[in-house]
Amino acid sequence: MPKANAAEIFRRLRETFDDLILELTEEGKDPAIYVKPEAIAPVCDFLRTEPGLEFDCLSNLSGVDYPKKNAIQIVYHLYSYGRLHSVVLKVDAARDNPVVPTVENVWKTANWQEREVYDLLGVDFSGHSDLRRIMMPEDWVGHPLRKDFVEPEEYHGINTRRESLLK
Repeated sequence: MPKANAAEIFRRLRETFDDLILELTEEGKDPAIYVKPEAIAPVCDFLRTEPGLEFDCLSNLSGVDYPKKNAIQIVYHLYSYGRLHSVVLKVDAARDNPVVPTVENVWKTANWQEREVYDLLGVDFSGHSDLRRIMMPEDWVGHPLRKDFVEPEEYHGINTRRESLLK
């Protein structure tokens, strides 16, 4: 069976999930399919189990803060080792309360990847089995990858400022 391209995957998703699949953008290196947040888990499960698609790997899950759009975008890079094809999914969550269902039940690696996005951007992955900080201390205030994050002057009496290494 030939590799499925983004347009074919988009068509199959629209047939199954209708208006929960928002659009396909083909600019840039990797075409992306936009999915409504509430549909991400069933869409990912479909992509993993659907014959001919069989995306058995969540190779990367990351997030991007877009303050002007009032959104935090979660980006899922999927790969099929058996079919040798890939696809990118994107979900926009409201920046003031970013909540997206976990895909941990689809791919176990989502556990750590979602924790990283939670820690650094503040996205709540509902249904996650162990959603807690993974990089920052438990009592850290804020999310360092948010565009409006201001690093505190100190943390527990330790100065957090350092001279630039670029001088």
